[in-house]
Amino acid sequence: MTVPEIEAGAVPADAYLLDVREQDEWLAGHAPDAVHIPMTQIQGRVEEVPEDRKIYVVCRVGGRSMQVAAWLNRLGRDAVNVGGGMQSWESASRPMVSETGQQPYVA
Repeated sequence: MTVPEIEAGAVPADAYLLDVREQDEWLAGHAPDAVHIPMTQIQGRVEEVPEDRKIYVVCRVGGRSMQVAAWLNRLGRDAVNVGGGMQSWESASRPMVSETGQQPYVA
């Protein structure tokens, strides 16, 4: 199954952005409106993912998000991988926040 992919700079501002990175990565820096469900928890928390809108899945560089997007698509969701992950998000100067009080960065 081929997973659709979008460049980080092209993700719509009002997108449902699902960040599947681990907690330490999330705390260091993430998109302001992203929803955090680590890849290791997605199967048990899939009911939190909307069924009625496109889901943009992001991780650090795109590997984990590609796997999660493929799995969500097999379940009937409309999921798209964010190519290059949060590294591309940061490079595209997209907004980021951290939970540490420090400058956000991609861990």
